[in-house]
Amino acid sequence: MSCGKEFVETLKKISYPKADTLNGEDFDWLFETVEDESFLKWFCGNVNEQNVLSGEELEAFSILQKSGKPILEGAALDEVLKTCKTSDLKTSTPDDKELEKLEIELQTLQKLKNLKIQRRNKCQLMASVTSHKYLRLNSKEEAATKSLKQSQGILNSMNTKINNELQALTDGVAKLMTFFRHSNLDQGTNPLVFFSQFSLEKYLSQEEQSTAALTLYTKKQFFPGIHEVVESSNEENFQLLDIQAPSICDNQEILEERRLEMARLQLAYVCAQHELIHLKASNSNMKSSIQWAEENLHSLTSKAPGKDNLDAKISNLNSEILKLEEQICHIKDKSLPAVVKENAQLLNMPVVKGDFDLQIAKQDYYTARQELVLNQLIKQKASFELLQLSYEIELRKHWDIYRQLENLVQELSQSDTMLHQRLEMLTDPSVSQQINPRNTIDTRDFSTHRLYQLLEGENKKKELFITHGNLEEVAEKLKKDISLVQDQLAVSTQERSFFLSKLNNDVDMLCDTLYQGGNQLLLSDQELTEQFHQVESQLNKLNHHLTDILADVKTKRKILASNKLHLMERELYVYFLKDEDYLKDIVENLENQSKIKAVGLKD
Repeated sequence: MSCGKEFVETLKKISYPKADTLNGEDFDWLFETVEDESFLKWFCGNVNEQNVLSGEELEAFSILQKSGKPILEGAALDEVLKTCKTSDLKTSTPDDKELEKLEIELQTLQKLKNLKIQRRNKCQLMASVTSHKYLRLNSKEEAATKSLKQSQGILNSMNTKINNELQALTDGVAKLMTFFRHSNLDQGTNPLVFFSQFSLEKYLSQEEQSTAALTLYTKKQFFPGIHEVVESSNEENFQLLDIQAPSICDNQEILEERRLEMARLQLAYVCAQHELIHLKASNSNMKSSIQWAEENLHSLTSKAPGKDNLDAKISNLNSEILKLEEQICHIKDKSLPAVVKENAQLLNMPVVKGDFDLQIAKQDYYTARQELVLNQLIKQKASFELLQLSYEIELRKHWDIYRQLENLVQELSQSDTMLHQRLEMLTDPSVSQQINPRNTIDTRDFSTHRLYQLLEGENKKKELFITHGNLEEVAEKLKKDISLVQDQLAVSTQERSFFLSKLNNDVDMLCDTLYQGGNQLLLSDQELTEQFHQVESQLNKLNHHLTDILADVKTKRKILASNKLHLMERELYVYFLKDEDYLKDIVENLENQSKIKAVGLKD
């Protein structure tokens, strides 16, 4: 808090009029030095409402001033106050002695009262302790009887459970032994469980019959010459049918008829193409001659040509006609017959296609039969491999069971030997016929030692001898740890439930504030936003006032730095609040200086 604010707060405490209208920051410049701060601390710490005169006291003082009576001040007032204090002390001496005696008696009575109260509290505490012990012993007795009954019930249930498990184990072992015995197949007393117990005669006979039937089917479907027939349908034999070439067909008459028919078709095709070409040539000749005649007639009607031009044109046309006739003869004698012959040979394509389709159908038929036989062989092989795999799996299982039974036999033999050792130890007369039983546990009592190790846990400090007392202590410690852990768990569950309930309440409150009883989420509250706007407006006003105050302070400091008269007034005001005596001395010095100056001016 700033110095000005502390000054204003003290003024408010002493109920100074118009103290609420004052601003503490306006008085900060009065307490900038260390002396000013010390004065402020003294003023704020010592001045209170008792130092303020009431209205009646002020009226009485004003009446006293008006009466003209002398008023004591300064040293005279201090002397009068001292004399008043000494007279008060003298008059009150006998009363003080009586008061001291009464105080001593009061203290002794108070001490007696405190002692009696302490004794009463001790008695009440002892009574409560004894009652608590009695209740605790009763609760312990009830808990002990209850735990004894529970332990007896648990032991009985465990005994019955162990007996039932042993009986079930013996029954299971008996059933298992029936599985591994050699069964009498004729009587059918024992059921067959494993694959190795079944006979494979029927399966093998069925497989032999299926293989024999498959061989007969293959002999019927695949005759000896099928290989050559299938191989004849390769890519090299996919060619156009030549009429003059020999064929693999055995019927020569059908082959001769097919050749003659193909020859007639080719000859008819050649003649038809020859006539067609002649007709097309004559037609094109007629069209070209008509076109040429029309062009010449048009030229003759438009312009009469000369004789020399006609002779030149006739000679050119004759030469062109000769060239065309040579080209026509070349085409007619050489290129046209070859083309027509090739086109005639293309008439063999449907026949060749039919042959190829027949060969493809035969090949598809034989491949389908091969796939059928192949699928049957794959099925036989898969069944055989499945049977073999099942035998291998069963063999591995038998080996695993054999190893487990061997381990079980070893463990049972070890437990049997340990049981014989315990029985021997218990039948030992040195152990059973002890008049004074030992407190220490025998080193041959392995079960007790293991129990102690389990209860003790990881303890680096190993004792040389283990006593029954140590075993009881470890058991009690374990019991205490268990109860402590249970209490901690109960406390943690309570804290968790409390935290969850609190969290649920907070979530409900948050939902209520966010939704406000509706289904639509409200991200802002109207009241809060209005309050925030008010706070922001107040902050803006405060910042504006602060800037104004800072600007005012800066201007005042500039005025003080520039005007020495204002600076002197401020110092006098400070002296008035800080040290009145020093102010009086300064004023007296100034008055004396002014008087001296006035006397000098008069002279």
